[in-house]
Amino acid sequence: EASLLLPLPAPEREGPPMAAPFVYTRSSGGGTSQDAAMRAAFDGDLRRLRGTVKSLDDPRVIFSFDMGGGIGVLHIAAVGGHLEVCKYLVEELGGDVNAPAPGVGDFAGVTPFMSSAQSGDVSTVKYLLDHGGDLTKSDAKGRTVLHHAACIGSCTVTEFLLSKGVPVDIDCGRGTPLHQAATNEQDKTVKILLEHHADPNATVVGIGTALMGALLYRSLKCMKLLIKGGADVNRGSSLPMTPLVFTTGWGGYTNFVKFLLKSGADPNIPDAYGNLPIELAAKRDCMEEVEMLFPLTSPIPTIPNWSIDGIISHAKFESAKPLGWKAA
Repeated sequence: EASLLLPLPAPEREGPPMAAPFVYTRSSGGGTSQDAAMRAAFDGDLRRLRGTVKSLDDPRVIFSFDMGGGIGVLHIAAVGGHLEVCKYLVEELGGDVNAPAPGVGDFAGVTPFMSSAQSGDVSTVKYLLDHGGDLTKSDAKGRTVLHHAACIGSCTVTEFLLSKGVPVDIDCGRGTPLHQAATNEQDKTVKILLEHHADPNATVVGIGTALMGALLYRSLKCMKLLIKGGADVNRGSSLPMTPLVFTTGWGGYTNFVKFLLKSGADPNIPDAYGNLPIELAAKRDCMEEVEMLFPLTSPIPTIPNWSIDGIISHAKFESAKPLGWKAA
């Protein structure tokens, strides 16, 4: 039953591709040296790992063993927090704590030092740091070791890394650690990052702010923390929509519409096509959202009957028009 590395399952809704790095499970395996080495690393069984290495003509061949995506024994030992196994692999066999997983898959560029952030074991992270772990190196998805710690919700590791001087807003082109924490519903690490003065309004292409990321993944806890920490509830950033425009346009976010309005969201900011949130809600025939938005929305001149029923009727009429229809 050798170990495997698997990406976290994608959410059953559209959202940014910012899932946590990987999780470990077991699967059936054969009786090869690779299987034995991987199993020993997974279990933290140093005695068995030593025995496997002794059976090899060249001990360093162990670093060529690959569970898929370039993930090897040191990655596996690190993510399990198996400190003694890590010491053996690094000190006796010369394992590289910054060796990036090759390829273009989910784990491309992930190093053993990065993977140790998932362990939640500060002693293992500290050991790899003391043996050359690179605090600013990023994987192929722009994630540093702090990103990995934040998105998995490892509070102790996040605190430790920040204490070592890692910039709280470090961004290698795919967003800050705060984005990672918010889009993975990790409110505890969101809180830690904000306490260390993370910028709640930093943006990343395709997602926007951390607040938008938290909204996409329906994390009300993260949203509350971000707004309390200074997130601009009306900021559309790189997305052509505000959080309120998104919630009224997609549906299924009625509770979030209510929360955003209470938090100061402006219902008079339109989407990229000039539609106000109340029009988007009306097009979906969502009476509840239209009722919430109506007292706060300025009258729209093109809607002759400015009432809740009138707005919904107008939206239905507009939606029923044939494509390309123009008034005479």
